[in-house]
Amino acid sequence: MKILTAFLTFSLLIASCSKAYIPRSIQSVDIIEFPMEASSIRAITTQADSLLYYATSDGKIGILTPEFKKLNEITVKEDSITPHFRAIASNGSVIYALSIGNPALLYRYQDGKATLVYREDHPAIFYDAMRFYDDQNGLAIGDPTDGCLSVIVTHDGGQTWKKIPCDNIPSMREGEAAFAASNGNIATIGSEAWVATGGTKSRIFYSNDYGETWTVRETPMMAGGKMTGSYAVAFHDRMNGLLVGGDWDKKEDQRASKAKTTDGGKTWSLVSPGKGPGYRSSVQYVPGTQGKEVFSVSSTGISYSNDAGNTWTEVSNQGYYSIRFVNKNFAWLSGNNKIAKMTLSIK
Repeated sequence: MKILTAFLTFSLLIASCSKAYIPRSIQSVDIIEFPMEASSIRAITTQADSLLYYATSDGKIGILTPEFKKLNEITVKEDSITPHFRAIASNGSVIYALSIGNPALLYRYQDGKATLVYREDHPAIFYDAMRFYDDQNGLAIGDPTDGCLSVIVTHDGGQTWKKIPCDNIPSMREGEAAFAASNGNIATIGSEAWVATGGTKSRIFYSNDYGETWTVRETPMMAGGKMTGSYAVAFHDRMNGLLVGGDWDKKEDQRASKAKTTDGGKTWSLVSPGKGPGYRSSVQYVPGTQGKEVFSVSSTGISYSNDAGNTWTEVSNQGYYSIRFVNKNFAWLSGNNKIAKMTLSIK
């Protein structure tokens, strides 16, 4: 029996080692661009079938195939208002798109038709990003109204939405807000959510009950200016996450532009201080790489890490707002007047 136990232990050890991550070396990235009329395309989300769902600054919502064929693109109008979309999310079967500015307009997009499911009127309203946890639960976040982060949630797949009262959310500091740069300042896993802020303070707002109640945590990210702080957050699992951002006005400034956590966002530490990319607006873990490979983009270029964000390599100087991976070798990008697909060539 002891021999059998030892054999099984050894076999499990070998199996575990065989699944260990082997760092990849990217030989090149191949980027093919598709021109779009919209000046700003920051709201993109991918599906398992590689289709890209997008919403634009000029009120368009649509679907794009990997062959750059547009499917079911429509232009949304609400009375005389053309929504400027910066947030989009899927519950697995239905797409939702949310506009910035007053009034905030949230649409359900299905079968080529858009239906308004939520409207909010407030002089200070400005929604920045939206995510679904699963097929029923989702949230959107925005700049402060009445002193706290704007948070709306759904628990019925997006059919109805409600706003969370400020009693359930810590107050925001004067000059603290969120950035609608890439639909990327929310991360969700299970019932947990992390929201990144910037401006005079760069903090992480955290919820473990689908957005109903919140706490807040400090970060060492750059802060103090109107356009400084965290622009995007991503989590590989419940413990390990990354922040990217910096100073939009000084994009080459590399100080305090990246941070990581290994304890679920309770504490954060700067990574590669003074090295690697400066300002970045979007960050994504590469699927199937055990949280080791990461891409980050902004209007100044594309950066890659294969050690969980500790060190970075610049792989392109082409500028984009957002990145979303379909698999470990294929990602969609969006930017100014363009959408692109990026494929990786691995050594």
